[in-house]
Amino acid sequence: MPSEPLSVKQCLVSGMVESGLPRLEAQMLLAHTLGQSRVWLIAHDDHVLSDTQVGVFKNLCQRRVAGEPMAYLMGEREFMGLTFEVSPAVLIPRPETELLVQTALDLVADLVQPCMLDLGTGSGAIAVALAHARPDARIWATDISQAALELAQRNADRNAVTVEFALGSWFDALRLTDFKFDLIVSNPPYIAAGDDHLNQGDLRFEPRAALTDEADGLSAYRIIVAGARNLLTASGHLCVEHGFEQGPAVSGLFQQGGFLGVKTIQDLAGLPRVTAGSYNG
Repeated sequence: MPSEPLSVKQCLVSGMVESGLPRLEAQMLLAHTLGQSRVWLIAHDDHVLSDTQVGVFKNLCQRRVAGEPMAYLMGEREFMGLTFEVSPAVLIPRPETELLVQTALDLVADLVQPCMLDLGTGSGAIAVALAHARPDARIWATDISQAALELAQRNADRNAVTVEFALGSWFDALRLTDFKFDLIVSNPPYIAAGDDHLNQGDLRFEPRAALTDEADGLSAYRIIVAGARNLLTASGHLCVEHGFEQGPAVSGLFQQGGFLGVKTIQDLAGLPRVTAGSYNG
């Protein structure tokens, strides 16, 4: 016999009971299934779902129970007031990284048409947010993953900004001669190999290569600091995100690399999260 049709209200209750999900997450997944807002769900709680819609919703609930990130299930995440497409090909944009973007914007606030480079762009969240805030800027972004760059380009298009994307590892992606940047920014893989966090929470589902260098967590910073010196303008800035315990080590790399005015900035939780410095080469 065919199953009894379920209304929005009944489906939501059934999904929560079967999965044990919090009401908010269940509402978000049901709204996503129907292509509607949570407000719509409340106003149309007697709307009857098709069997296919019920199946899709319950499948999403089970995937969430298994730990899959909400951002991947819904296919998008908000960052700096903008909406970004996300997939398992890229890291999920996080609130802490908004500090990196804001710090970068502060560093070039007095410049007209600044040139900026985002290394390891992933979803393009940093580059697109910079371009949105500074439409006069020229912005390049690199990544070693073709899938990531294709997704980043869609995010640039979605948010109506222009970013030049280049495929390759760090600075190797650039094919520019005698070109200098006013700002280089990056949120590279900084989790050390063997760190237990790699096997916990959302990180279990995110691309490992974007999380860890499979070494001490500082490999990318060594490459970035060394390469940035050749591509920065006079008094150009380098600005990076890092783990909350890596501030002293990253600051040390900046200083050893000849960067001046090196400072580490705390996030809203009071944790050292971003380090910046300028280079007078």
